[in-house]
Amino acid sequence: MDYIHDLRKYIGSKKILLNCAGAVIVRDGKILLQRRSDNGKWGLIGGLLELEETYEQAAVREIREETGLEVHLDAFLGLFHNYNMVWANGDRAHVIGAYYAATIVEGEPRTDEESLELRFFAPEEMPPLFAEDHRAAVAAYLSGLRYPLLQENRQ
Repeated sequence: MDYIHDLRKYIGSKKILLNCAGAVIVRDGKILLQRRSDNGKWGLIGGLLELEETYEQAAVREIREETGLEVHLDAFLGLFHNYNMVWANGDRAHVIGAYYAATIVEGEPRTDEESLELRFFAPEEMPPLFAEDHRAAVAAYLSGLRYPLLQENRQ
């Protein structure tokens, strides 16, 4: 997040447009959620893109950093918006998120400094999700929506 920290030095907490990527990670029919350390609320695993990174690369990197898991991105779920994201420090953004359906290739979930807890939930037992883009991505997944992976112009 060096890029975003550098950007914030110039514009402060003013609302900006940011891109993120994440995934609906499923094992045995249950969805992996993260209870975030910054707000104590539940959400999908993912995060903001770095400069010169594709959505797919960002999703895989963020999942690895935040959970220790290696995943395979199976399908693209869509682009979803969180129009009014506000972080605890007052930074504001309109976040555009690219979300994927993913399966675990290797590892067991473990928390990092961004996570208070990681837990698998059956769809009917899921807690409320903190962000509208997360809610929309899960709804798309549960409705069976799947697209081929993006044909990003950088690998």
